[in-house]
Order: sequence, then structure tokens, then C-alpha cells
Amino acid sequence: MDFMETKRRSNLTRKIILAAGIVALLIFMLKRSSNNSTSIKFSQHEPGVTHVLVTGGAGYIGSHAVLRLLKDSYRVTIVDNLSRGNMGAVKVLQGLYPEPGRLQFIYADLGDAAAVNKIFSDNAFDAVMHFAAVAYVGESTAEPLRYYHNITSNTLLLVKAMAAHGVKTLIYSSTCATYGEPDKMPITEETPQVPINPYGKAKKMAEDIIKDFSKTSDMAVMILRYFNVIGSDPEGRLGEAPRPELREQGRISGACFDAARGIIPGLKIRGTDYSTRDGTCIRDYIDVTDLIDAHVKALAHAKPGKVGIYNVGTGKGSSVKEFVEACKKATGVNVKVDYLDRRPGDYAEVYSDPSKIWNELKWKAKYTNVEESLSVAWRWQKAHRSGYDY
Repeated sequence: MDFMETKRRSNLTRKIILAAGIVALLIFMLKRSSNNSTSIKFSQHEPGVTHVLVTGGAGYIGSHAVLRLLKDSYRVTIVDNLSRGNMGAVKVLQGLYPEPGRLQFIYADLGDAAAVNKIFSDNAFDAVMHFAAVAYVGESTAEPLRYYHNITSNTLLLVKAMAAHGVKTLIYSSTCATYGEPDKMPITEETPQVPINPYGKAKKMAEDIIKDFSKTSDMAVMILRYFNVIGSDPEGRLGEAPRPELREQGRISGACFDAARGIIPGLKIRGTDYSTRDGTCIRDYIDVTDLIDAHVKALAHAKPGKVGIYNVGTGKGSSVKEFVEACKKATGVNVKVDYLDRRPGDYAEVYSDPSKIWNELKWKAKYTNVEESLSVAWRWQKAHRSGYDY
């Protein structure tokens, strides 16, 4: 009896193990089939679906662009090396849009020509939004070669890959830094481009590469020169989370928030002797939600063989001192402020004339109250004291 009972139990155990193995195999096959199906969606053009490659899509501005594109039913591939981007932003986006064929993330460096070529070979892109770039004026003066390589050389490789694989639409993320310090304000698209720091020079070189190539092709190109970006997703899903080591280089909004949270002892204002109304620099602050809306409109209006160049700003400037006061009100914290010497490569006053983008694309900034934009961003900062959780 003991022998027969042991045998029956042994047979039952084998059957359970066999059944478990079969179930595991089926799950594996289903997942593999699902992955293959998803991969096919990205590798083939689909009628009615626009597949956009977003370089730097894990970064502050790029991630907001991805969110808007997904909301508007685009198919999106993010390529990012995470040197400045954040995998946490990607995880948030993947959680919001988990459906197969909506979003994929590829870890790659745009400076790797072989990797870039493989990405274009494996995927069927309809358009590219090119955000990926190092983007700090002060850092560019200290590391100019890094900026020329990262911005100019990488853009060249990207455009070459687009040409080789027949991708016909490019939305290029440029900057008002290409204008340098013009003799008169506001800045129009006809204002001479005389950049005064490596960041602006590298961006202008990239623009020139794109424009010169466009003369020999039917590529649809939109170049957006935008001003100082602030704010975050109004629904609190995404925000700005720069790396700690970049706090000295980063945007003034990030520094204000760090000071308000006690991460740094106070705010450092560089330059109080400029020829402006209060001695500090004047900048045109554009909310990231408005900025991304301009990119989507640019994508919709891109035409083969044409190059559109547009300033993206509010048309008005705020001084750094005014910005700091707005930040104090938005955070409710009386941030300590230290006034220091000028930062190398900075310029006194920059604000845009956005009339061209209104006349041609019907785009106009809606979120023009600096304090309100900072309040939205501050809510995200308070809810994510350590940035993203990834």
C-alpha cells in the first residue's frame, strides 16, 4: 500500500510539473508572439498612423513631446542615451500608453553611426523630432568640443540616416542662442545669427547642415528656435528632474525649486550690471506645454521641399529678478539670493517676435503667466522630491 501510494503521488507530481512546463511554454510563446507583433508594428508603415522618432525623448522637453504625440494618437519611438534624460519619464509614458505598437524605447547614442543606422533599418519612421542635445550655455564655454560633437556632429549623422532610409520629415529643436546678442529687440527670424557661445554656435552649425541638405532633397523641415523653457505637464505626470551634478549649469527654475526645497542654500544670480531695467538679464520664458504644441503644429504643417523657421516665445521678456520674485510666490518660500559676477557667454536681453509662427501656423503661447507656470512645475517638484522613482 505504501509503495502504491508513493507511486501515485510520484505520477501526480510529474503530471503537475509537466502541466506547469506546458503553461510556462505557452506563456513564453504568447509573449514572444506579442513582442514580434509589437515589433512588426514599429517596423512597417501603417495607413493612418504616423510613426515619429523622438530623439532625447527621455529628457525634460522631449518627454513632454512624447506625451503629447501619444495623446494625439501618434506612434512613437524614443531614442536616448540617458546622459541627460531620465528612465523614470519613460516608465511613466509606458504606463500611460501600454498598448502594443504605441511606444518603444531604444537605448542608443546618436554619435554611434552603426547604432543609428540599425535603428532606421529596423523601424519605419515617418518623421523625426530631434531634441537630443546638451544644452547649457555655461557648460558649453567650459567644454566646447563636447558641444560641437554632441550637437553638430550627431545631427549630421541623424540627417544622413534619414536620407539613407527615406525619412522625409524633420522637426529640429533649435534655440534663440543662435542669434547671440542682437542690436535690437524683439528678435525676428530675420535677425542675424551671430552666436556668442559654443552652444549657440553648435546649434547654428546644425541648422546650416540641415538647410544645406534640404536644398538637394525634398525633405520637409521645420526649425524651431525657442526661448527659455519653464513649466511642466499640467496634470502632474511629468516634470523636470536634472541630475544633481548639473545643478550649477541648469535652468533658473530648477535652481529656484532646489533653493525652495532646501537642497541648495540659496539662489545664485549671475550678473547685476547689465543694461536692463533692473541690471539682471531679461529672457522670454515659454511654457513647455506651449512649446510642444508648437512642435505638433509644425509637424502638421511640414511640406516636402520646404524649410520653415520659427521663433517660439511669448513676445515679452522678464528679468531674472522678476523671475525670482515669481518663483518665491509660486513656492511660498522666501528664497535666499546671492548676487555674483556675470556668467561667461551670457547676454543681456533676449525676447522674441512670434508673429511669423502665428501668421503661418496659427500658433500662439497661451500660458504666459510666469508665476502660474512655475506653480504648476512646483506641484510636480513637491510630489517628486527625489525626482522620478526609477
